[in-house]
Amino acid sequence: MADNIKTALVLGAIKGIGMAIGLALAIKGVRVALTYYDWEENLDETKSAFDKIGTDYIIIKVNLLETDKIPGIVEQTVNQFGRLDILINNIERGGWPVVHGRYVQEQWDLELATTLRAKQWVFDFSLPYLKESGDGVVINFSSIAGVTGRSGPASMIFNEGYSAANRGISMLTETWARLGAPEVRVNEIMLGIIETRHGKGTRGWGLLTEEQKKSVIDHTLCRRTGTIEDVVKTVMFVIEDADFMTGSVIRLDGGYVLGGEKVLPMPRGVV
Repeated sequence: MADNIKTALVLGAIKGIGMAIGLALAIKGVRVALTYYDWEENLDETKSAFDKIGTDYIIIKVNLLETDKIPGIVEQTVNQFGRLDILINNIERGGWPVVHGRYVQEQWDLELATTLRAKQWVFDFSLPYLKESGDGVVINFSSIAGVTGRSGPASMIFNEGYSAANRGISMLTETWARLGAPEVRVNEIMLGIIETRHGKGTRGWGLLTEEQKKSVIDHTLCRRTGTIEDVVKTVMFVIEDADFMTGSVIRLDGGYVLGGEKVLPMPRGVV
């Protein structure tokens, strides 16, 4: 290793959760490689935010659906910074039923390629460098859609293609934890309804009726949707403090998955 300064590769990092994670790592002195493909209009804002911090970074435009391009982004990161210690696997499609309706074949294939396949290819080419680090960390992002499917209030938010892809991410997490051990810890953060991911400020959320939005909140034990800050704090915990955790899934959903079941009053009993 050229030095002891850690390097992170953050996918989908030009806005929202990915950008916030990249900034949090940069503030800690971690050098970051940020990828993007869409949302070109956010590029100047992203550069300005990272320039203010002053930690070295690079921004790479890449279509992660083109798997032949993926080795290049990993190699560019290592060539630039000399090492790779952290992989933030933050990429998904997340089609909404209220936006897209029932998927046609092209949409289904795009969902699996984006939400599932790209993660596998990036991990494969990152693993040798993460192992060389000796203290590598991989965080896969998934969704509670992999648990709930298209049911209850989430019926308007998650479709079957997205749900199936996210169920698959958990299997990848378990396999990768075995492949990475002991040099690399691989964990998964399973997101509920977060403000920039199926929550407030997204196109789909804006299409829900007020009654539908309320049903999602009422189904959530914490009685709110999540924030980007909630996600960043969890990411930093996994990276900095969870030395003995690998192959695990943290469900960051405010209790949405549990919220549909009520606990009945304790009966008096007969004896």
